[in-house]
Amino acid sequence: MTEESQDRKTWKEEIEISSEALIAKIKELAAETQVRRVRIIEPDGDVAVDIPLSVGAIAGGVVVLAAPVLAIIGAIAAFASKVKIEIVREEDEEGEDTSA
Repeated sequence: MTEESQDRKTWKEEIEISSEALIAKIKELAAETQVRRVRIIEPDGDVAVDIPLSVGAIAGGVVVLAAPVLAIIGAIAAFASKVKIEIVREEDEEGEDTSA
């Protein structure tokens, strides 16, 4: 880890989403440059999927979400009506929060 990356601030955000919108939301988050990790949390509180998104992976956007990951997300969506998504974001290089 470089000194620059150690100085960047990260924060977590949790949203509850219906299973029908789950895959679309995950694809949307994969395309955002500030998102570093996405966790799908089942209704009982267990982490079902933990998807790390590195800078190189983000450059590829939705390509990051390979077929096996989409299959797992689809299976979760089939068994749960609502899930939580935990999103870990990082400040941009200028140190400004652009999420608002």
